[in-house]
Amino acid sequence: MTEMFPAAEPIEATAAAEDPADAAMSLAARAAGPSRMAGALRGDLTQGPILKTLIAFSIPALVANIFQTIGGSINAIWVGQLLGTSAVAATANANIIMFLLFGTVFGFGMATTIQVGRHYGGKDVVAARRSFGGGIGFCIALALVVAVIGSLFAPAILRLMATPPEARDQALAYLRITFISMPFTAAAMTIGMGLRGSGDATTPMVSSIITVLLDIALNPMLIRGIGPFPRLGIAGSALSSASASVIGAGVMVATVYLRDLPLRLRGRELGFLVPSRAELSFMLAKGFPMGAQVLISTAAGLVMVGLVNRQGLIAAAAYGASLQLWNYVQMPAMAIGSAMSGMVSQNIGARQHHRINAITGAGIVATLAVTGTLTAAILLFDAPVLGLFLGHGSPAVPLARHIQRICTWSFLMSGGTMALFATMRAYGSVLVPLIILAVSMYAMRLGFYFLAHATLGNEAVWWAYPAGSIGSLGMGLLAWQYGPWRRAQAAAIAAGR
Repeated sequence: MTEMFPAAEPIEATAAAEDPADAAMSLAARAAGPSRMAGALRGDLTQGPILKTLIAFSIPALVANIFQTIGGSINAIWVGQLLGTSAVAATANANIIMFLLFGTVFGFGMATTIQVGRHYGGKDVVAARRSFGGGIGFCIALALVVAVIGSLFAPAILRLMATPPEARDQALAYLRITFISMPFTAAAMTIGMGLRGSGDATTPMVSSIITVLLDIALNPMLIRGIGPFPRLGIAGSALSSASASVIGAGVMVATVYLRDLPLRLRGRELGFLVPSRAELSFMLAKGFPMGAQVLISTAAGLVMVGLVNRQGLIAAAAYGASLQLWNYVQMPAMAIGSAMSGMVSQNIGARQHHRINAITGAGIVATLAVTGTLTAAILLFDAPVLGLFLGHGSPAVPLARHIQRICTWSFLMSGGTMALFATMRAYGSVLVPLIILAVSMYAMRLGFYFLAHATLGNEAVWWAYPAGSIGSLGMGLLAWQYGPWRRAQAAAIAAGR
């Protein structure tokens, strides 16, 4: 790729952005721990072979994603087997709401990753702690507000969603407990993403594995009342997830302090949990657009489900099984993209702008290699794998195989686009990816469906996937080449930042 680098905004000098009180606290913190800012730091992603470092940094996030997905599937099985169809519908409705809300928290968590990574790469550990603490404090406060409002308006939300009456009471019980646990889950998510900004992907992975295993074990016990546990039904499933999240977050916090990780907050540094004006401004400006990307994707997915449901039960079942496989196909791109954002952010902070093209190229190569391998494996062995979800001999299996052949390869293009977006995000360019995603999901994917339906009939909904992915990659490449992030990079290089 050619050397042309524009950007969104200049990368602020830390000292200029501080409040006077915050600056005083920063000086005290520097005096307390100067050794942290000298020499090599744990989790330094600015040195060494780029591809090897990126892959090693991506693997823990990938493992955590796999465990979370498998855990979600197993818990869905527990609910279905122990409580029946209405409980499955209840959890499905509640989880849609929670996923939309956590999409917003994810955006602020990613903003924390980027800000921590910039400071950490520049070896300004105190500033990294400030961003880390500010991100955690903001996300917990946001989650508390959402938890209170959500608990009060949960019945109205379920009515708006037209949740089936027979599942509404169970969905309400599940949703209210999940709302109450949201601050703990938001804290765990933000801490994990902040740690990744400091190059530590292992601690969040271990916490995630513990959380998933506990949730799997506690679910049947709290649903059925096994051993010393009360019989709570659907509420037991929600309480299981909430309890596991609290314990997992506790393990992560304990690890930070027991291992004396660089981002630990002590003494007056605990005041960093109240974000400064500069940190709050960054979180709001960058977090909302990144969270909106998740919301846009989820909403577009719901529209696609509605279009498929019009084709009847067989199509809905085939599509549902395909979505299960696509969850795994997309994991490598998501893990590598998250790792790229942390790695690029650190190199920005270290003023290693000459490494950015190489990091992006390595991310694209790794994404295409792993996603391509998974895609080939699914297309080769799709019949037995789909049979696990649909039942061998199900009339939905042939249609599901047809869907796989049309759609699955398009995730190669989506993965490449995610890699490009990861670099743009790290430079503060968050609106361009949001616009590209909205155009590709709605104008291109859904637009293709409505334009082609008269000619292709029901096939149009499947071909809409590659149409949207091709459009997204094309716009992503244009934004990579000519977008505003390059101006930010050029400005940073010119200013010596």
